[in-house]
Amino acid sequence: MNIEPTRETTLNPEAQFPGGVYLDLIAVPHGPEQRTTVAKVRFLPGARTAWHSHARGQYLHVTDGVARFGDRAGNIIEVHAGQTLYTPPGEEHWHAAAPGCMMEHLAILEADDGADIASWWGEQITDDEYNGTARN
Repeated sequence: MNIEPTRETTLNPEAQFPGGVYLDLIAVPHGPEQRTTVAKVRFLPGARTAWHSHARGQYLHVTDGVARFGDRAGNIIEVHAGQTLYTPPGEEHWHAAAPGCMMEHLAILEADDGADIASWWGEQITDDEYNGTARN
């Protein structure tokens, strides 16, 4: 047994996380036999991710504030502290803090066997997509 080292909080890159999104890694793989990553992610009010998906899906457990999650069909789900959202493998989605409040969630995901990255990243979402007013 050992206590994991404390890692420095990082500001995620604006290209994928516009508006101020901070990351604290909690658990990362120790070797090739492990593939789970757990992170605490904090969003400033209105901050969001770009469109993305995960090879093996993702769990997001909201610990503070109100989160918004959207999919390519234009659906937006608000998730409150204490609730967990699951996105299946390959589902393109985004997540964000609702307007006017900060939001924090735990992100739990696994790397894909043989893949260099656990996530695919696309374009940034529009204000209309964030607000639920985009036309499909």
